[in-house]
Amino acid sequence: MTDDRGMTGGNPRSTASIGGHPIHPMLIPFPITCLVGAFVTDLIFLSTGDRGFATASGWLLGFGIGTAALAAIFGLIDFMGDDRIRRLSHALQHMMANVAAVVVAIINFVIRLDDPAGQIDSLGIFLSGATVLILLFSGWRGADLVYHHKVGVHDHPSGEPHTRP
Repeated sequence: MTDDRGMTGGNPRSTASIGGHPIHPMLIPFPITCLVGAFVTDLIFLSTGDRGFATASGWLLGFGIGTAALAAIFGLIDFMGDDRIRRLSHALQHMMANVAAVVVAIINFVIRLDDPAGQIDSLGIFLSGATVLILLFSGWRGADLVYHHKVGVHDHPSGEPHTRP
């Protein structure tokens, strides 16, 4: 049986899950918060000159990159675990945007290693802003995967969405 999305056999499943709950969406708030937070602390540093905010940006970038790598592992497991997910252009766009965001964040992190505040007013703020814009696109595509393509959404026996009492 084929549904309106051209898929057969129910919703594409998340192969990396705990108790039926996909792991990837549980982890993504951490890198998103950190990488957006780095942009915010960059802006605060630029307006106040307080080097503590430059240091905070560096830590946020480092933690954001590390947690993004962890989330990527589980996202890749999901991507490779169901061929229906691999056939979705939104899944590939989501993955490539995430890779781009992490690469930009790594460059941003590396240029700050010697002096956390030294590059913020030039390249640093640009890279932080670009990371946030890439994450917005990635989040849009990730939401499409869940809300439009039903990736990782449990099938309900009646065909109706699962609701709790």
